[in-house]
Amino acid sequence: MKILTSAIFFLLTVLTAVSLADEISSSAFHGALFADHTCNNQDKKDSLLSPPNTTTSFPTSDSSSGLDCDVWSKACSEAVLSLARRAEMAAWLKAVRRKIHENPELAFEEIETSRLIREELDLMEVSYRYPLAKTGIRGWIGTGGPPFVAIRADMDALPIQEAVEWEYKSKVAGKMHACGHDAHVAMLIGAAKILKTREHLLKGTVILLFQPAEEAGNGAKRMMQDGALEDVEAIFAVHVSHQHSTSVIGSRPGPLLAGCGFFRAVISGKKGTAGNPHHSVDPILAASAAVISLQGIVSRESNPLDSQVISVTSFNGGDNLDMIPDTVVLGGTFRAFSNTSFYQLLERIEQVIVEQASVFRCTAEVDYFEKEYTIYPPTVNDDRMYEHVKKVSIDLLGEKNFMVVPPMMGAEDFSFYSQVIPSAFYYIGIRNETLGSTHTGHSPYFMIDEDVLPIGAAAYATIAERYLIEYG
Repeated sequence: MKILTSAIFFLLTVLTAVSLADEISSSAFHGALFADHTCNNQDKKDSLLSPPNTTTSFPTSDSSSGLDCDVWSKACSEAVLSLARRAEMAAWLKAVRRKIHENPELAFEEIETSRLIREELDLMEVSYRYPLAKTGIRGWIGTGGPPFVAIRADMDALPIQEAVEWEYKSKVAGKMHACGHDAHVAMLIGAAKILKTREHLLKGTVILLFQPAEEAGNGAKRMMQDGALEDVEAIFAVHVSHQHSTSVIGSRPGPLLAGCGFFRAVISGKKGTAGNPHHSVDPILAASAAVISLQGIVSRESNPLDSQVISVTSFNGGDNLDMIPDTVVLGGTFRAFSNTSFYQLLERIEQVIVEQASVFRCTAEVDYFEKEYTIYPPTVNDDRMYEHVKKVSIDLLGEKNFMVVPPMMGAEDFSFYSQVIPSAFYYIGIRNETLGSTHTGHSPYFMIDEDVLPIGAAAYATIAERYLIEYG
């Protein structure tokens, strides 16, 4: 009996020790998983957008490290999706996105947003170059050698007062992430974490481009001038869409978004009293004729099957009701899906305005704001890169969650990249009727379904990793 009692006591002691060890191990893992990102660097400590407290600490390799992805399989896609869908990953992505959403910054002012991104990359031990285009970042993960593929996210907000009442509403009056760029950044940071975890599997180098000033129209061009595309063979980017259900991916081969330009015309005549028009040269009449004639370019000169738009959106001759002004200023926008049609519109707009002005004895000057780079060429998807996005999307999410979308008259400065290397631009849905994420971009009521963030990160990561395998 004494021997039995001693044995039982010994067994209980061992079990207690094992249980205690497990508890300590679990606590240590949990602490590492949700470690605070506080930095000792004073510059980082003072940042408005210090990294969120909720973070992930993935192991150096994922549970699929034994999986052979030299030839990509469904299992490889599932491994990436599994990483992205971890509860701690989803919580961290939301925290990152909300930090950025609360502190929106306009074009070329993304100083704190850029700082937050760099701090996250530092924690992952991802190398990067900074700055490009004033606030932009070029990071890289992989072998450091070819092939090189880029994935890009834009960072800038809009000068809009947020009208959505929620816990993480913009804290900056008159500024808002009303186009989802905060979500794009979170997805790309998430992709970086996934790719870093799978770095030992990469067959080349993934370039991470965090770009400023998409809304201003020259962020991409400035990034390119600063070397963003050095060695890069192909590039991909995503944009959230309120038209598609959450996590549904959509794209199309060929023209996806229109080329977009703006014009401003000054028509000059001779000032005079309205009661004696014969003593003046009337720019109002000349400008009115020009506006009407501009509509004939699309309706009578363009192929009806080649969609084009000219819209006059501004007309100003002053506010003196008893005077014929000496000048009238009018302006608007023009759009087309091919470079040929786009630049033909640009040429004809100036010709029509100048010639119509001369008919009425006036002169005219037309400005296309080319120095400000506000002319966006069409965004045209390379057929092979589109097929790559389609294949990745279907393998990740199933055929029902990929759709071929129609072209849109919206514009994107991603088009500058697509002019020089093969590229594909795609949408990912954020529409959720229950949440109310149904409003178009650039609306003060714009919001997203944050469940899209892990899916967006997985799509980014898989597009890049699989490109290196299949196109290297």
